[in-house]
Amino acid sequence: MGIAVIVPLAAGVFDLSVGAVVNLSAVIAAVMQERHGFGVWASIAVAVGVSFVIGVINGFVVVKLHVGAFIATLGTATIIGAFQTIVSNQTQPLPPDSSLWVKLTQTQFLGGFQVIIVYLLVIALFFWWLLDHTPMGRQIYASGANPEAARLSGVNVDKWTWISLIISSTLSGVAGVLYCSLSGPSLTFGAALLLPAYAAAFLGSTQIKPGRFNILGTLIAVYVLATGIQGLQYVTGVQWLGDMFNGTALVIAVSFATLSPRIKAKRIQAAAVQERLKDGDQRGSPDQQLVPN
Repeated sequence: MGIAVIVPLAAGVFDLSVGAVVNLSAVIAAVMQERHGFGVWASIAVAVGVSFVIGVINGFVVVKLHVGAFIATLGTATIIGAFQTIVSNQTQPLPPDSSLWVKLTQTQFLGGFQVIIVYLLVIALFFWWLLDHTPMGRQIYASGANPEAARLSGVNVDKWTWISLIISSTLSGVAGVLYCSLSGPSLTFGAALLLPAYAAAFLGSTQIKPGRFNILGTLIAVYVLATGIQGLQYVTGVQWLGDMFNGTALVIAVSFATLSPRIKAKRIQAAAVQERLKDGDQRGSPDQQLVPN
């Protein structure tokens, strides 16, 4: 989810529907197997396909109807919640009993860790390459940094905004499938992951490439947040510290992400002023100095 929110954030828009998409994807994958007899891969394909369609709808509302992404995706999340209730029939789905479904995330890799870590690394490396080393990534970053300047430079900002929302929703669908395979289906867990995902994204923007949303910084932030929460809970035994820690981390991370470009701009401005003064001193002469009246 942290990687999923990075892409639209890089394009300058928020996607607040990712938590609801994760939840819906997990419920669809579980319900189709347990209640309708679908196979593992067919269920996954439908769950991710529905997530893709949600991304298309989000992009249409934001780009074509000109609704702010914050409001549009918040409204979409509410609609998805209602649709999830219909799909689940208001009852908690049972975990699929297929061995293939369990092995999807709980297989040991190299005898040391679960294969889901491999999925994470592959996804992270792919999006790191996509955002940092392709023309597509540069245009997405340009769209988020300064949309008007990007348009004047020939960048199709609307196109990349739409694509970023599709990527975000589709990747959230994948996350929901993996979460369901790892921990079992849940009707509420997606919303609980929304705040930590954004906390990781903003905290990650203060690492590796300060002031810029990036994949590697987000990965570091995920483990910083997880370590901090687990440590506090082990020491105190208080469960609500997780929400407090995530909320505090988000506020601090956003503050740093906002202040960092301003501080950098002020330093550049001050350096430019000093350079102009230095050049003026070098070009001037004692006879040209102003004398008070």
